[in-house]
Amino acid sequence: MNTPNLSTKRTKIIYWIFTLWMALGMVSTAIVQLMKSKDELTNFTGLGYPSYLMTIIGIWKILGVIAILIPKRLLLKEWAYAGFFFVMSGAVISHLIVGDEAGRTFPAVLLFVLVIISWYFRPADRKIAIID
Repeated sequence: MNTPNLSTKRTKIIYWIFTLWMALGMVSTAIVQLMKSKDELTNFTGLGYPSYLMTIIGIWKILGVIAILIPKRLLLKEWAYAGFFFVMSGAVISHLIVGDEAGRTFPAVLLFVLVIISWYFRPADRKIAIID
């Protein structure tokens, strides 16, 4: 039997597992992008993007993770999720367009899915209330 309290607790557990996993993925890829590792630089420019964009995206990923993890600032969280949605969906589409193999596309797909799950399961105190 599902009680409202049990359902809320389960939702929060799902939220935090996927959010922390997403945050780890975003921060680790941001660090690799900011360091401009040889493999990441080859991968990034192979998608047709200039290398300087790695610095911009890396910084925004770190700021987005901070925005999502800190309490309050609900509108900022929504903007961060939107940014992650656009960056990761763009990454998936870019890999598909250039015909990358599944192994090169999978990390972007995984982060994209983590963003969606984290956003969907965010607790009520992390959502903007809509007033009718």
